[in-house]
Amino acid sequence: MRYLEIAVPEGARGPVLDILEDEGIDYVVSDETSGRGYTAVVRFPLPTRAVEHVLDRLNRAGIGDETRVVVVDAETVISQQFEDLLEQYSQGGTKGARTSRQVLRTKADELTPVFSIYVTMLLISAVVATVGLLADSPAVVVGSMVIAPLIGPALAANVGIVTGDDDLKRTGFVYQASGLMIVVAASIGLATLGRLAGLEPGGVDIVVVAELQERVSPNLLSLAVALGAGVAGILSLTRGFSEAIVGVMIAAALIPPAAAVGITVAWGMYGAAMGAAILVAVNVLSINLAALATLWVAGYRPQGLFDVSPTRKQTYTYAAIFGIGLLVLAAPLASITVLDFQTTQLSSSANEEIDSALEEAEYETLEVESVEVRLDDDYPIRSVDRIVVTASGDDPGQIPELTDRIHDAVTDHTDEGVVLEVRFIIATERGDDVDDELEYRSRTVTTGSHTSFQVC
Repeated sequence: MRYLEIAVPEGARGPVLDILEDEGIDYVVSDETSGRGYTAVVRFPLPTRAVEHVLDRLNRAGIGDETRVVVVDAETVISQQFEDLLEQYSQGGTKGARTSRQVLRTKADELTPVFSIYVTMLLISAVVATVGLLADSPAVVVGSMVIAPLIGPALAANVGIVTGDDDLKRTGFVYQASGLMIVVAASIGLATLGRLAGLEPGGVDIVVVAELQERVSPNLLSLAVALGAGVAGILSLTRGFSEAIVGVMIAAALIPPAAAVGITVAWGMYGAAMGAAILVAVNVLSINLAALATLWVAGYRPQGLFDVSPTRKQTYTYAAIFGIGLLVLAAPLASITVLDFQTTQLSSSANEEIDSALEEAEYETLEVESVEVRLDDDYPIRSVDRIVVTASGDDPGQIPELTDRIHDAVTDHTDEGVVLEVRFIIATERGDDVDDELEYRSRTVTTGSHTSFQVC
């Protein structure tokens, strides 16, 4: 429920009271004597769902943005006339009542903090995210998402678009762009200091860190997080759910990838940095497109005769920009997704061929320890580099034939030649005195341009 107080300008008293009577609203009116151009002050309670409809009607009667309108929450209203009005608008229940367009703009603006606070919180979030990625700590990365104030700008921009509030729209986009640049710059600085200090987890190839690897070579599944965050963000704003929880989801789509950009730039891995940057851009576009579409479908747009057309055109324009940009940038993600399927297929094919071969009597002494499909380091769109099979037994002479057989079978499932590397482990007793000790011998043999095996 809401309680409204409206200062009625001169010449609008009659039309305003006629609208309230027509709507069946229980109101109180008092004369305004301040001499500020108002003739009366009218106060009345409304069901939440009725606020937008009534304010739109009053707007056409002369209650515009320049008029003072106060909307506050009401705990209880005891009035039979209000009960009738509540029944009219509740349609059998009041749960999940839609926030009015006017209140929506206020809530979106309130979720956008003062710029100095916004920058400070993002700097802290960037530091925490960078440390979490370098330390390969999911818990620390999650902590960086909790403190990032990104939900306000993401929602404010799109609320401004569909409601025709240019200031709110401009603020939202400026905050989004500047916020991501702040996170990237802070991550570059901190990662550079870490590298100079010798903090290189996993060696020179920094992206072997699991928390980083999934963000420098993203696939199409990454879109689901960002699209869901955009929809959930608008629903939390319009239906009264927890914005804090949804804010974490939005930050999850933006903060870690932006920090990954900074880390990979600091390490000079510009291909990996491009992959992370593509993910950031795709997520930003996805969040904004999902939020914009959700707002428009929910009906948050000016209803006046002269406001609908310009705002609709603006909404379609931004939707087209977001959609086209998303399609263009999603192409690399589609390629990575195809590669993921190909990697899975190659791994499955190799396992099937090995299992089939080992069922034969000549290979009964062999045992496969692992099968691994390895990709190259050409980020962000990588390709299959080799398949590494680790086997064990007591006769390495069987391996060349088995290696060629597996290679021929695997290449039937791919258009490109695949390098197959078989590592063979031989365990032999060192001597009678130490029967439980094993001797390990190592050598590498190349059996062709596409296959090799290593005995150890």
